Amino acid sequence: MANRPHPAAPSKVFSRSSFPEYQRILAILRTETVGGALLLAATVAALVWANSPVADGYFALREVKIGYAPWNLELSLGHWASDGLLAVFFFIAGLELKREFVAGELRKPAKAIVPVAAAVGGVVLPALIYVVVNLGAGAETLKGWAIPTATDIAFALAVLAVINTHLPAALRTFLLTLAVVDDLIAIGIIAFFYSSGLEPLMLLAALVPLALFAFLVQKRVRSWYVLLPLAAATWAFVHASGIHATVAGVLLGFAVPVVASGKKGEPAAGLAESFEHRLRPFSAGFAVPVFAFFSAGVALGGAEGLGAALRDPVAIGIILALVAGKTAGVFGTTFLVTKTTRARLDDGLAWIDVAGLAMLAGVGFTVSLLIAELGFGSGSPHDDHAKVAILAGSLAAAVLAAVVLRTRNRHYRNLAREEERDDDGDGVPDVFTRA
Repeated sequence: MANRPHPAAPSKVFSRSSFPEYQRILAILRTETVGGALLLAATVAALVWANSPVADGYFALREVKIGYAPWNLELSLGHWASDGLLAVFFFIAGLELKREFVAGELRKPAKAIVPVAAAVGGVVLPALIYVVVNLGAGAETLKGWAIPTATDIAFALAVLAVINTHLPAALRTFLLTLAVVDDLIAIGIIAFFYSSGLEPLMLLAALVPLALFAFLVQKRVRSWYVLLPLAAATWAFVHASGIHATVAGVLLGFAVPVVASGKKGEPAAGLAESFEHRLRPFSAGFAVPVFAFFSAGVALGGAEGLGAALRDPVAIGIILALVAGKTAGVFGTTFLVTKTTRARLDDGLAWIDVAGLAMLAGVGFTVSLLIAELGFGSGSPHDDHAKVAILAGSLAAAVLAAVVLRTRNRHYRNLAREEERDDDGDGVPDVFTRA
């Protein structure tokens, strides 16, 4: 009798990655956790100043204009933060996206399908909830449909750090991968739905410095004094084209090669990893906190003003979408995919772990604040109410996730101690080499 071929083994969701990948994820987590703490500090500072007796100074500072008017680059400090500094944040996002698709978990379709589907579910359902809540509130409120679709990875990872780190690394890897795909969707939303007054000639002009930048990085040119002017020119032309300038950061990130060429004398790390290593401290430690400082300042007007803000359908839709929509979207899609494909949950995890992670995906901040400004206009009543809702919804999602995941920490504490054992002394924990 002919031997029958064995059926392909099902792909396990949240399964353990390789030891080098595990180490890379931990390094990213450490950096993003510090960034999340700085982001929180900047947000608190902005809220305190904007609601203090000297609040006029905060709003006056945000509106101070600098730049060169003939090139349409005389912008307020607030706009420089959202259009300029956030381009660095999106450049890092572009590098991460390309790395994941070329050399990370997303290059394997069997493993990528679940976080990709979960990210899509975590975007679609919150958007639908927001639209349903605001259907009868007028066309103006519907401009904010995309506000609750984004997950802020820095804040989410900061919450994980506070909870503790006994949770399985596979959960953190999944959260990071989901957030990367979430960023890609957010970039598309901003480019296609929140850009206006398209100037095709300026967009074509942006292709010239972008092409030169891509050519040089493909040749492994690392000189900042050559690449930075080309990157700045690309950003300026994209800004003038009507497409939001942060998209330029993503395009530049996509141009950078991930895999080292292997030539003699070249560092083992690819150019994307090298750029990410250099720029991430600036992005997490300065660019994003400064953006948060200029964007999060809202004059609440005391308890009465806060109550009025939270009664706005815009705020109600955002809070419901972040807290309930993100959780149901991420968890429900993950459950559906594992029940309808060969992917399945890893044996060492329970669905309550996935539920806690899905709740944590409701922590939205950086991109949500940006979309609120793009949709409603900086300083408008709906924009202020949206910012209050983003803070309130993110806080609620973080607290609920912390309650669930803290209880799971107790379960995994003894398992974590076992996984740290290295009985053979080879420097690699036995769990990574066990057959």
